[in-house]
Amino acid sequence: MRTASCLAFAFLAAVSTFAWAQKPVAYPAKNQDATQQANDDAQCLAWSKQTTGIDPAAASATPPPPQTGPHGERMAGALRGAAGGAVIGEIANGDSSKGAGIGATAGVLAGGARARRNHAAQAQQAQAAQAQTMDTYYRAYGACMQGRGYTVK
Repeated sequence: MRTASCLAFAFLAAVSTFAWAQKPVAYPAKNQDATQQANDDAQCLAWSKQTTGIDPAAASATPPPPQTGPHGERMAGALRGAAGGAVIGEIANGDSSKGAGIGATAGVLAGGARARRNHAAQAQQAQAAQAQTMDTYYRAYGACMQGRGYTVK
């Protein structure tokens, strides 16, 4: 259940992050016609790309970080669980192998949950960085459009 909550939070954060990184709306405050606005828009988009070094097509197409694989956290969990289970099994009934097996199983499950949480956190960080990049680009675009006589929201 906790993993589902973490994933739901990461999804909501991603959706709200992308909402922040949308192109601002430019209203022609000095009676610019549609042709002039289209020209200004294209020039400001190009200027923003040149000035910030950010290509919005490449930035928005950035894939999420690769999953590091399920084996690292699960293997570490299995080893910790087996060690702890062996000690408890030896103390409880003199049979460390049963305790190690039970501990290893529990450790694999705990390691898998840890892996999912880590992957969700990495994805959220990547999406936040992407949104910040796009926000920088669109702030430059807004400054350019305002300089050309548009009200930008």
